[in-house]
Amino acid sequence: MLVGVHLERAGLSAFLIGLTLSIGLAAASLTGLASAAASARIGRRQTLAVVGVLMALTGLDLALARAPVLLVLAGVTGMLGAASVDYGPFSSVEQAVLAETATPVARNRAFARYSLTGGLFNAAGGLSAALLVSTKTYFLLYAVLGVATAVLPLLMSAKVEGEPTKIVFGSFRPLAALAGLFALDSLGGGFVANAVIAYWLHARFGVSAATLGPVFAGIAILQSLSYEVSGRLADRFGLINTMVFTHLPSNLLLLLVPFSPNFALAVVLLLARFALSQMDVPARQAYVVSIVPPGERAGAVAMTGAVRGVAMSFGPVLSGVAIGLSAFGVPFLAGGSLKVVYDLALYAGFRNRRAEHET
Repeated sequence: MLVGVHLERAGLSAFLIGLTLSIGLAAASLTGLASAAASARIGRRQTLAVVGVLMALTGLDLALARAPVLLVLAGVTGMLGAASVDYGPFSSVEQAVLAETATPVARNRAFARYSLTGGLFNAAGGLSAALLVSTKTYFLLYAVLGVATAVLPLLMSAKVEGEPTKIVFGSFRPLAALAGLFALDSLGGGFVANAVIAYWLHARFGVSAATLGPVFAGIAILQSLSYEVSGRLADRFGLINTMVFTHLPSNLLLLLVPFSPNFALAVVLLLARFALSQMDVPARQAYVVSIVPPGERAGAVAMTGAVRGVAMSFGPVLSGVAIGLSAFGVPFLAGGSLKVVYDLALYAGFRNRRAEHET
């Protein structure tokens, strides 16, 4: 959330800020593939520990680097955090573990609680932005949390290792179709990634990081509550229906944001949008791991995540250019339109294909 503001304070242009966010998004998705492959070779616990080290390095880079090239390269670790908690090298390993440890009947709610936990800690991060003295302090804290994240997986039971992980798919056709649709959604999402929205609010209305922190904490809390609701809706109405009929209204709200005449109305629309927009996350996670065999789950999450992240990475740099030219409505109009097309196409193509645990 603070990355865009921090980079602007460091003297980077709108284009370089967008480029940095794009690199971070692309790296987050590609390192998901790397972590899936590494988990098959060195184990899941060791892989998660390595990712924690990458998180610490990212925090130190942002806090201490002064050269623009070093700041732009902060995202190559995949731990820049430019988007939601659904992206990054942790996801492919964590979601495979979750699918194997939760019973089929409890899988939808297990993924909802997984997203809920991440969302609550994301909210805590947003609140801390209003309490810390500077963005440098914030990223030093991020580095410390990275060290803790590197240690915790090593304390886990060996039971989390599960079945051998594969990157080769026997279920390529449905995954390829899903990945293509996810790419469309993520391209739209890249225009309105959280870091882009924070930078847009700062550039459009001149609000400070101290104001943005509580706003995004509120957004994260709404998202977290929506995850729990998502699990219950998925149990009742199915995963695809939950994904589409919560996501579509949120994107219509997104299209209204650039027409806001003031900061207050923009925040109201964003809060309403985010109360719905992330309900598809746990449903999508549960769906992907439930249409492939157990040994392919980490690879399936990594492959679809890589396609999503690479597509998403084009959005921030284009949004940075648009914001730099004072074309403030472009990110929201482009992102919202692409996401509406995705919702309609997903429902048309997958409404009759159920996950293995759905009845």
